[in-house]
Amino acid sequence: MTAQVTRLGGDRLHLHHGPIDIVLKAWGETDDVARAYDLAAQRFQTILDELVRELKQLRQPLGQTYPLLQGPVARRMATATRPFADRFVTPMAAVAGAVADDVMAAMLDGTAIRRAYANNGGDIALYLTPGETLKAGIVDNQDAPHLDADVAVDFVMPVRGIATSGWRGRSQSLGIADAVTVLAADAATADVAATLIANAVDIEHPAIERAPA
Repeated sequence: MTAQVTRLGGDRLHLHHGPIDIVLKAWGETDDVARAYDLAAQRFQTILDELVRELKQLRQPLGQTYPLLQGPVARRMATATRPFADRFVTPMAAVAGAVADDVMAAMLDGTAIRRAYANNGGDIALYLTPGETLKAGIVDNQDAPHLDADVAVDFVMPVRGIATSGWRGRSQSLGIADAVTVLAADAATADVAATLIANAVDIEHPAIERAPA
């Protein structure tokens, strides 16, 4: 399967390749937005292949030694997980957020967009210039979508990433949390933090049934 790039309504761009499913949008002058979308599409073409080449190492516990990873997304994953190396964590805990961050970085290369988001299955990278704000909706139960809360992020806030984790997602969660949402400096950090917090929300009880993700 090759990477797929599709324009959606609302002037959004959809990037899909295997397990990666990103919806992004940028605001600004028409030429800048078009350039940002072209850059995002170009960068997206090779991301999955880069990750697959280092997948074996990315699935290993981080430990105290910084992994010798080569790809830019893999390095973002390791950087985000390194502060949590005193517990069991692999760089894969930050994969979705790191991909969103990398696509966002590509969009900003030489463009002058005012604001943007890259939403990779709920792990969201944000970009804001002075005076700009973005609002994100939070859904507790993806099986019965309903806007349970929202959060507005403006330029002066030290937040450029949002991530949600819980037992209902398609990735493994060791806890019983329905949804844990974290705001952080970037999407990769928010991703790993949400994963670890969701894992920690746990209890042993006969009413709780566990099954593979």
